[in-house]
Formats: sequence, structure tokens, C-alpha cells
Amino acid sequence: MNIIIVGAGEIGKYLAEELSRQQHSISVIEQDSHLAMELEQAVDAKVILGDGSKASTLVEANVESCELFIALTNDNTVNIVSCSMAKSMGVKEVLCRMHPRLQSEEWLFDYRGHFGLDHLFSTEKLSSLELSKYIRNPDALAVEELASGKIELQQLRISSKSEVVGKTLQDVKFPDKTRVALIGRKGESLIPTADTIILERDIITVFGEPKKLRELSKRVIHNQREVKDLRIAIFGGGEYGFALAQMLEAWGCKIRVFEEREERCQFLSEQLQTSTIIHADATMMEELKDEQIGEADFFVATSISDEDNVMSCLQAHDLGAKKCLTLIHRADYARTISRMGRNLGIRAAVSPREATRRDIERFLTDDQFHIVKSYSDNDVIEMVVREDSPVDGMKISEVEWPPECVLIGLVHKTEAAVPGPDDLIAAGDIIYAMVSKDSRKKFVKLLK
Repeated sequence: MNIIIVGAGEIGKYLAEELSRQQHSISVIEQDSHLAMELEQAVDAKVILGDGSKASTLVEANVESCELFIALTNDNTVNIVSCSMAKSMGVKEVLCRMHPRLQSEEWLFDYRGHFGLDHLFSTEKLSSLELSKYIRNPDALAVEELASGKIELQQLRISSKSEVVGKTLQDVKFPDKTRVALIGRKGESLIPTADTIILERDIITVFGEPKKLRELSKRVIHNQREVKDLRIAIFGGGEYGFALAQMLEAWGCKIRVFEEREERCQFLSEQLQTSTIIHADATMMEELKDEQIGEADFFVATSISDEDNVMSCLQAHDLGAKKCLTLIHRADYARTISRMGRNLGIRAAVSPREATRRDIERFLTDDQFHIVKSYSDNDVIEMVVREDSPVDGMKISEVEWPPECVLIGLVHKTEAAVPGPDDLIAAGDIIYAMVSKDSRKKFVKLLK
């Protein structure tokens, strides 16, 4: 694909390197001459020194032949303006990075629709979602997010004592707006029907609003501790730690945030509702001892320093913290720590660069749909309903969906949920579905 990236900072440089390795044609626009020179020496890409929000710069980058435009600077205005201009200049899909506090205002203003943006994302929010899923779902085998975290995927193993064993899907009273889309059994995966019987040791893949999935998981996994009772310690009150604390507050967790900058502590105290802000350096063992960090259920390191994050986790684990999570900016380091960290008490390491790459990766296709996740012969597909689609204006129940197809998400403007039979489909909506490879062509044809 012909791809233009605006911004060669930490995220932009990493993405340019990864996409270049995948043989995509990359052009990068960067205002900082030092960063532009570094990138030109490191990556097989066309590097343009200039302002991505200027038409002349976009023309120089051959925007007329661009298939995917990604704005990744730290400036909201540059990102939004450059994406909006690129869309008006004929780019098929534009992806816009946005500050998490601005993204949280989407319910007040439709940025995506107004500026013609195909996808909005926050690196801080994506990373915080990755960290929070280990806390919110400690017993789930896997957790993924769709629609900016409004819909969640969880994989749960059916307990022998579960109330759902031996029942068909239609006989089980699942929470409203949740859906079982896949069942793993003896190494095989099947898309279930209403008459499919749930068996002990089945691995079910369920979709729904995160809090409702928590309610569901209690019925299939026993002796779960309530999320609201969990004690969470966060090292670092920067944008990553702040975004994580906001997410966990909504779940009622007992949160303490360690931040050594006094002015930042004041900001956190004003913005967070129930979290306790501690003005201290969590890299110091004595500070951790004084704050009884050994009683924490989770210790999460989110500072800008990878070294400090790892060392503070090791100290917290040594003091008795039950589980540690860490932010690691270098993706290769994060992968290594995720593989080996459990021996050191670190359950997982999350890289902002890698979290952003995974979010963007599904747009790297010339097809009219995106494969979000694959499970054997079945895919989670994301697709926009076209204006001339036969399903435009119909209710979910009125559509003759192909076999082996389970709808798991419907996004209308800024609203997202697992659809019900009476929900209306409109052009511009995004539909997520679990579809077998045999039924994919029929599903895509319906929405085209």
C-alpha cells in the first residue's frame, strides 16, 4: 500500500520501520530536521521535511496516490487538519491520533464525522486499555477490545461447576447485549447456533460491554474476586497513568497513584474522583515500604523510563505485591519481558508503540473489510455499511444473514454495542461479526 505518516516521533518512527519491513511504500512528513535526518538514515522511506497540515507538503508527499494516511504527531490540531485535508484530497482512509482528553469528548462532538476521519485513537488510551484488561479480567484466557474499548472480547473456560454446563445457548440467560460468538472444543473452533450445547472445559469467546461480561464471567468461573475490591498502585501520574486511573475508577477499584512532581499531583487531585494521590518517588524502596505496597493486588508502572518501570516492579514484587504490570516503550524489550517476566513477578509488559501498531494493522488491506482477529477458520470482521448496501435502513432481524455468522458489534456515530434484533442499520455504521471463511463473501456482499 502507499502510506503517508505525519510525525516521526517515537510512535511514527516505529510504525514507519515496521511498515517498511512489510514492503509497503512509505512517505513520512516531519517538521523537525533532526528527526527527519535520523529517519532517513534508518528507514527505507521517502522523508519530507515540512508541515503535514499544509497542502503543499501533502502534494509533495504524493497524497493523490495515497491509500492510507496516518497522523501521529503530538499536536491535535496538526493531526486533525492534515487528516481532514488528506480525506478531501482523495485519500481512501485517514487515521488520526488524538490526545486522550480530547478523545473523551467524542460524546459531545462528532470529530470523526465532522472532519471526515475514518478512525480516531489515542496511544495513551490504547496502552491503558491493554494494561487494564489484565486487572479487570484476571481469570480470562484472552481479552481484546473493539470500538475503542466499548465492546470487549473475552475467552472463558467453562468450569465443571458452572450453571451453563449441559444447556443450549438459547436456554442460558446471558446478560443483555452480550453474545457467544465462538466455542473452542477439543482443539477445534465452531460458530455456535441457538441449539449448541455448552460442555465442561469448552472455551467460549464472548463479546459485550465490559461490565456485562464481568457479570457473565462470574457464572462460568467460580471464586472470582470483585474488581471493586482490588487494590491498585500506579507508579507514574503522566498521561498513561492518568488514563489508566480514570478507566479503573469507573470500575470502583481502590487506586493509589505515585507521582514525584508536585504540580502534576495537584492536577491529578483535581481530575481524578476517588484515587489517592501520593507525592513520592516509587523507585525508592523505602517509599514503597512506607506505603505498604506489599498489600497491593496489582502494581502498575507507567512512567516514561523503561528502566525505572522494570526496577520498581521488581521491588514491588519483592515487597509482596501480588501481580505487577509495566509499560515498556521499546517493543522488543516489552516482548522479552512478557515472555520471561513471570519469573520476576511481572505478569505482562505493554508497549505503546506495539499497541498502536496493532490498532492500525487492520487497515493495511486493499479489501473492503478489515480482519480484526482470526481464529482457525473464523475471522472477526470489521466493515462499514455502504450507502447502496441492501441492509441500509433495515432492522438486524430483517436481514437474512449468512450461516456461520454472528453479529458482535454495531457502531453508530459514537455509540457502540452488541446489536439486538430491533436495532436499525444505517449507511456509515460499522458492523463487527464473527464469520467463517466459507461465509465471508456472502457477508461482505450484504454490506457492500
